[in-house]
Amino acid sequence: MDLPFGDGTLSIDLPDCDVTVATPAGGEPVDPRTAAEAAVADPHGPPLASLADPGDEVAAVVTDVTRATPDDVLLDVLVEELPVARDQVTVVVGLGLHRPMTDAELRDGLGDDADLAVNHDPDAAVRVGTVEPPVDGLGPCPVEVHPAVADADLVVSTGMVEPHQYAGFSGGAKTVAIGAGSESLIRATHGPAMLAEPGVRLGRVDDNPFRETVDRAGDLVGPDYCLNVTKAPVGVLGASAGRPRAVVRDLAATAREALSVPVDGTYDAVVAGVAPPKDANLYQASRAATYVVLGDHNPVRSGGRVVLPARLPEGAGEGTGERRFSRRLRAASTPEALYESMREGYEPGAQRAFVLARCLREADVYVTNSEHPEVVGDCLLIARPTVDDAVEPGSRVLVVPDALDTLLVRG
Repeated sequence: MDLPFGDGTLSIDLPDCDVTVATPAGGEPVDPRTAAEAAVADPHGPPLASLADPGDEVAAVVTDVTRATPDDVLLDVLVEELPVARDQVTVVVGLGLHRPMTDAELRDGLGDDADLAVNHDPDAAVRVGTVEPPVDGLGPCPVEVHPAVADADLVVSTGMVEPHQYAGFSGGAKTVAIGAGSESLIRATHGPAMLAEPGVRLGRVDDNPFRETVDRAGDLVGPDYCLNVTKAPVGVLGASAGRPRAVVRDLAATAREALSVPVDGTYDAVVAGVAPPKDANLYQASRAATYVVLGDHNPVRSGGRVVLPARLPEGAGEGTGERRFSRRLRAASTPEALYESMREGYEPGAQRAFVLARCLREADVYVTNSEHPEVVGDCLLIARPTVDDAVEPGSRVLVVPDALDTLLVRG
């Protein structure tokens, strides 16, 4: 079996185990530009060209290096459709609390439009209003965004509608409200009160208070219009444009059909592949374990394990959120102690440590084939050189080749 690994694949062989492979149907791939142009030609709501005047200033918020969004294509389609001069468009890279993108990454991700881009700085965000999360105990939350977004006459965005641990599916207003926002909204949406809500689940959009809070913030700050795609391991499956809420629901339906795999029973071990760019650091790669254990159906038996082969060239991660994540894990003695301490609250960015602690209360997590096994061991996880070293002979094993693009549902 081949799993995604860095720029290539990793072959694994478990001859002494009873192995089942969870492979989604995947759907039919489409050409991203063709799909994007078709979506812009038939949007949810008014056409993009009607939303701006020739003299308007436009902010275009794009995803960062942690998303596999074809931003160069989507941004190019948006800029071509806008009735404004190119120098009236400011491209804001929606980092959230992730590290800034390098000049080389910007050129790689945005192509000819890289010269329009600025990295978002959450500390420089300006307040534009408040949002009321639909959660008891959470009062009005300040909504702050990048100055170019706050000052723009029109806000547009790109995005990837893919399974998301909290929002159900990412994309839509999240690119702007979180990506170009500040710690205030991240603190409200990623805190223990929100993440403990039963509706905050992987793959769930409706009746999800996290998704609703982000959408309400988006109603306030934008995007006024978004162009998003969804994907599977085979490639981009479709594009949708226009009003953010409708775009997310449109593409989430496409993704669910392509990515859901019914699973019966439980397994001693689940081997969860992590495709780039999520294999760059432990903060991102750990999503694979939480998607498996805290999704619609947990296939890991009590006392079982999740095995993640991931390169981790950046170690735990280099951004503010990633550093807070690793600091919490390094300071904890056990997953239970970490979970209990974080129930009282934590700084934005550390929420991935809280969710990982929930996962670790259910199953051990082994990380294999990494460039930084010392980081893995310091963060309550278990490092092993290879997948074979992490799976006991005779185990019943479920292999999920691309865990972040698979929705495990009860069979």
